Amino acid sequence: MHVSAQLAALIAIMSVGVIYGTDAFCALVQRPALARVDDPTLTVVMGNVHRFGDRRLPVPGISGMIASATACVLAAMAGRSVASATAGAALALLISWLLIYLRISAPINRALIAAADGHETPTNARSLQHDWDRVITLRATMQALAVAAWCVNLMS
Repeated sequence: MHVSAQLAALIAIMSVGVIYGTDAFCALVQRPALARVDDPTLTVVMGNVHRFGDRRLPVPGISGMIASATACVLAAMAGRSVASATAGAALALLISWLLIYLRISAPINRALIAAADGHETPTNARSLQHDWDRVITLRATMQALAVAAWCVNLMS
């Protein structure tokens, strides 16, 4: 059980790391870069970024959540309470992240994708991006804390 729990933890770290790196990049680089472009460019770029992100990033996102739940259960079955607790904490952070993504980010993504597909610039393009940017630092922080929980998990 112990080795299986650690394997699940490694899969979780690799999966969560993809999402964490993406969100951290968006918070640190993409947000200020987009502030310097015009609304039509913002719409086209972000519509296409979200098109590919929303298609491809669910795989590591879902893998990270499944691996987190699996590691939590396997660590508990192996009697590793600290490892189980840190895996559970990481899973709670990932679920919270997912709720923020689904309620705030995903609808904005869909709006920008539709605008890019229609070769239109919404009058509220900047406002949409501002609302998306409003939660990206929180999302990146939650992912960072999940990765930190996984590091503690592997050291326990």
